[in-house]
Amino acid sequence: MDAIFTRTSVRSYEERPVEAEKIEKILRAAMAAPSAMNQQPWEFYVVTNKAVLQELSETSPYTAMTANAPAALVLCSRKENIIVPELIEVDMALATENALLEIEAQGLGGVMLGVAPFADRMEKVAKAINLPESLSVFTVVPFGYPAKKNPQQDRYDEARVHYVR
Repeated sequence: MDAIFTRTSVRSYEERPVEAEKIEKILRAAMAAPSAMNQQPWEFYVVTNKAVLQELSETSPYTAMTANAPAALVLCSRKENIIVPELIEVDMALATENALLEIEAQGLGGVMLGVAPFADRMEKVAKAINLPESLSVFTVVPFGYPAKKNPQQDRYDEARVHYVR
């Protein structure tokens, strides 16, 4: 559980590749996320190609760090054979959080970049990774060995806790 209390958004990375074993653990963690009616709408694209990382870095005003990341995870959802379409975004957010926590647990750092629901960003990311029409982009998570990491802030706010007894 330490990863929950140490994870921060990391936007600068060392120039060293992430080992395949660590990437697989990140993917396994993402796929272990809870899912509405177990629909598991996710598909994952692991990007290590520098030209594609550069293209992803130009998909919004907030994605520049992707160009210097050794890897990025693009989380996408299926459009077909979905049981509860209203909960796709919830499922995808849970998978993203699991991936971010495992990134932290592996001694890496990453950041979730807002893509969905912005159609222009979704289209640019889809084009960059040659996404089939049957899938929809949710988010991009660049990751790698942190060049710099700040301590996590304690965000606990007792005023936001309400007990119903």
